[in-house]
Amino acid sequence: MLQLICLPCVLLIRQTLLKQKSKSRYLLLLRLLLLLLLLLLLPLPLPLPLPLPLPLPLPLPRPLPLPLPLPLPVLLLLLLLLIVLLLLPLLLPLPLPLPLPLLLLLLIVLLLLLLLLLLLLLLLLLLLLLIRLLILLLLLLVLLLLLLLLLLLLLLLLLLLLLLLLLLLLLLLLIIFLLLLLFLILLAMLYNFF
Repeated sequence: MLQLICLPCVLLIRQTLLKQKSKSRYLLLLRLLLLLLLLLLLPLPLPLPLPLPLPLPLPLPRPLPLPLPLPLPVLLLLLLLLIVLLLLPLLLPLPLPLPLPLLLLLLIVLLLLLLLLLLLLLLLLLLLLLIRLLILLLLLLVLLLLLLLLLLLLLLLLLLLLLLLLLLLLLLLLIIFLLLLLFLILLAMLYNFF
């Protein structure tokens, strides 16, 4: 398409240059205007279309976070706060402000109670661990007993097989002995016959 448009323009320019002297100026201006119009009608090169951006993948829905269990120190602190709140009504009948020695004594008693509770909790945790260990040991012992029973059963089966083999050997020996006796009897009968 571009060649079909450019070819008349080139021919028109060539003809204008060749016959420039023989024609009038108006004809020359007309041809130049026509040439400009043709040049304006030339299609401009279109820019290449930009590649469309790839659609971004949709974000996967995040799973709902599972509620995490509270750690042990947090539980202990909550328990201690609960105990302190329970012990506060006992202090309400006391006259306020308290003297300093009595206040210190109460704080020491509360701290001792808290320490005792902590020790009790630790002992409970140790007991739970010991119970778990004992359960594991019992399971191991049960497994060992089952293995021992299986071994005993295998030994009994082997003993039974050995007894059966001994009986078969005794039967074979008895058959051989009877065959020998029969052979000797036949020899004696043949000796007496001849």
